[in-house]
Amino acid sequence: MPLLRVEKMSLDFGGLRAVNSYDLEIEPGQVRGLIGPNGAGKTTVFNLITGVYRPTEGNIIFDGKKITGLQPHRIASFGLGRTFQNLRLWRHMTVLEHVKLAQYSKISYGLIGAFFGTSGRRREEAAIEDKAYSLLELMGIDHLADQVALNLPYGAQRRVEMARALATEPKILFLDEPTAGMNPEELAQMMAIIRRIHAEFGLAILLIEHRLKMVMELCEIVQTLVFGEVIAEGTPDEIQNDPKVIEAYLGTEALH
Repeated sequence: MPLLRVEKMSLDFGGLRAVNSYDLEIEPGQVRGLIGPNGAGKTTVFNLITGVYRPTEGNIIFDGKKITGLQPHRIASFGLGRTFQNLRLWRHMTVLEHVKLAQYSKISYGLIGAFFGTSGRRREEAAIEDKAYSLLELMGIDHLADQVALNLPYGAQRRVEMARALATEPKILFLDEPTAGMNPEELAQMMAIIRRIHAEFGLAILLIEHRLKMVMELCEIVQTLVFGEVIAEGTPDEIQNDPKVIEAYLGTEALH
């Protein structure tokens, strides 16, 4: 059974069909890419699956559970983590606080433990902090733990957001343009981080990215979306040589 299955998912905004009969299957541990020109509907697909929007039609099955139309926090609790195209970090919170806060939906010490500061609470809080530091170390930003996240360079903020997503213990990770705004050195570093995350956690990953070289190097299967419809799906080699994809990107040079 696929970890995630999307069946005939559509979304209408007024008289406009933003996503039309979208299908997707992701196996456990698989890395998939979703590409397409600006305005193709890629982020809208993410928002539909993660509960930001409710589909007009179709079903979404995650880890054997129907999650169509559920609230984002419910979907996240089942093990679907994501980052955002536009950074969503909290003002005045440190890097460490961001990653710790993402774990609090799973705490077990309860109101009594919080109020009285029980030994159980202290043990659990220590474990949360240790895990947060280990994720920041994985991202190469553990030395920035006490810095206010919004004061960091853009590339470091992206890493904070990814560490926060991993702190929720996802089974699948949605990455929405994780290298947007990065220079070539930062791009190479982020690709290495994604490879390491995949190797260490065995996560399934769905990646939206405009830098097609990155998608072609990281992903096993790639979908191409144009005007809310999938026009091609296949291996990176198949996608790079598909006439419909080449036409959508206005020439072969855009795909290499």
